Amino acid sequence: MSKTTFVRARIEPSLKEETENVLKELGLSVSEAITLFYKQIAFKKGLPFEVKLPNQVTIQAMTDALEDKNLNTYSNLSDLMKKFSTETK
Repeated sequence: MSKTTFVRARIEPSLKEETENVLKELGLSVSEAITLFYKQIAFKKGLPFEVKLPNQVTIQAMTDALEDKNLNTYSNLSDLMKKFSTETK
């Protein structure tokens, strides 16, 4: 086996628990997930996803969602798709 080292990070306990539950469902340990993440960073020579500052429209949408304003809710995907099809016509 190759040499190993430790990675330490401080995160919110609720985030840790939620993440560990998801990883458990995926059949991954935290160490395996971190290794996958590190390998993707090395492979892509950067983060394996886009990171950028949100624009004003996105900021407003996030604020509205946090404040539960003007949210459209749908009981199923079919209703949501109907809304999109009528808006694009």
